[in-house]
Formats: sequence, structure tokens, C-alpha cells
Amino acid sequence: MKITLSPQRSDETLVASKLGDVLTINDVAYDFGPLLDGQTLPGAAIDCPHITGDVSREGGQLQITLLIPHGPNASESARFPAPIINPPNGPLEFPQ
Repeated sequence: MKITLSPQRSDETLVASKLGDVLTINDVAYDFGPLLDGQTLPGAAIDCPHITGDVSREGGQLQITLLIPHGPNASESARFPAPIINPPNGPLEFPQ
């Protein structure tokens, strides 16, 4: 799984975890297991304000972009985050 992070100035909170191909975002589970290699799920079909754009599976790896909120005095790593590549199962850690 490759999660590209798209920072956004916001006071919202984002809590996310991964279990296999399931992302749980703010207590709502999104199962991308049925997405086959080479397929794309249009972003408009996903009812989640934190998932932006399409979700695809390329070379067996899910490609997802998440909007991540940050405060007014965010660090450079929060404003220009690196992607999360092959995160382990469990809570996702975002730059502060």
C-alpha cells in the first residue's frame, strides 16, 4: 500500500489505521480488498472526505491519497509529508 499524503490547513482530526486492504478512517472502515490489480475506483464513489482522488491497485499495491489536516504552526514535515509506503497493520502515524 502506498498512501500519498495531501496536507490541508484544518482543525479537524484524522485517526486512521490499516488492516490488510482495509483502511479505517475516523471509525469508518473502507475495504479495498475487492479492487483487482489494474483496476481503479473513482474518488467520487468513495464517501470519505479524507480520501481524495481515485484509488487504484498497480502491481498488487494499493495507491491512495489522504488529506491530512494540520494546524496553523505545522512543521515542515507536516506541510510537505513523504508518502507512507507499505505501512504495517495498526494505527497510521502522520507527521505532526
